[in-house]
Amino acid sequence: MGVSWQKRLYTRYGPWAVVTGASSGIGREMALKLAEAGLNLVLSARSQEVLEQMATDLTTQYSIEVRVVGLDLALEKGVETLEAATRNLDVGLLIASAGFGTSGSFLNSRLEQEIEMLNVNCRALLELSWYFGRRFAKRGGGGMVLMSSIVGFQGMPFAAHYAATKAYVQTLAEALYVELAPMGVDVLASAPAPTNSGFASRAGMRMGMAMNPADVAQPTLNALGRKSTILPGRLSKLLIYSLSTLPRWARVRIMGGVMDGMTKHQRSDNNLGLGKG
Repeated sequence: MGVSWQKRLYTRYGPWAVVTGASSGIGREMALKLAEAGLNLVLSARSQEVLEQMATDLTTQYSIEVRVVGLDLALEKGVETLEAATRNLDVGLLIASAGFGTSGSFLNSRLEQEIEMLNVNCRALLELSWYFGRRFAKRGGGGMVLMSSIVGFQGMPFAAHYAATKAYVQTLAEALYVELAPMGVDVLASAPAPTNSGFASRAGMRMGMAMNPADVAQPTLNALGRKSTILPGRLSKLLIYSLSTLPRWARVRIMGGVMDGMTKHQRSDNNLGLGKG
């Protein structure tokens, strides 16, 4: 691969990139790849100390400039804070990796947590896409990576709301890919299979097969500016293409069966019940 992908990224999207959810998982791996390509970084996540250590390491290793913005995108003013912190920088790339999932029985879920997920996965993503989309259009070029998922292509029982948030991401990215192209702005939906990123533990899932974040980051960056959606890695392609010939209702039932097995322990470990109150 040489340095061609690195040079392409810097030439097309440099000198600055913003990465949300940068403290772990796919976001962290994206940041490492962008640093390798020589882009200066604005790293955002809730974990301020982790980001500051990353900034120290990346500055030393790659001689780039790194700024840290510790914030929670679930909060109403979170995106405004990030936009203001980057206003004086020539940002040409947004990697919107912040997000989390929930799983299990929809009726047994905690509404507060579901709303928090909606705020991070959808509302914050909308604001980020709007703010940086306008900036990129004004500067005459840029790129946005929005993290979708293979669960966003059909409903998914026992992860109903999470799949719905990823369907939002997928359709938004597909439309913006067409709408912003004439303005020189590249948009990509990256839709990976389950990934070892800390996601499963927060979502309460027990995963079997899973990808590594490195298997998602490089193919995603390679695809930016070349297509509207990427299914990074063999597992993502296998799971999507094996179901592609089935009607949507059948895909929903099959995916629900898979998720039922990954969340069955929740019912035995902590049977909340609904009660009649």
